Amino acid sequence: MSSEFDQQPDWDIDEEFDEDLADFDEFDDDLDDVKVRTAVLQKNNMVALLCIKTATEGAAICRVDPREDRPAVQIYDDAGAAVEWFTKSLRTSRKNGWNVIYDGLPLQG
Repeated sequence: MSSEFDQQPDWDIDEEFDEDLADFDEFDDDLDDVKVRTAVLQKNNMVALLCIKTATEGAAICRVDPREDRPAVQIYDDAGAAVEWFTKSLRTSRKNGWNVIYDGLPLQG
């Protein structure tokens, strides 16, 4: 018995993407050098996040501000410059009345 949901696709996903994904087999992912830090800030009835992820090849900072309609992400080639910006941003937030209620590894669970 066959149903309308048993149709075979016109193309084979394994054949289609094997060639494209071959380059990723050589990708050496050294996760020991990746560091992540998350700061949760509170002011009045608002909660904000400031996160940084650094690696040997660069860094990314993400800011989630309740006054903005979407998160902002900035990519850095230099991890040291990203850490410096993160530190200054956290210091400025404190001066502007934000309370840091958590600063450490990302929360899970």
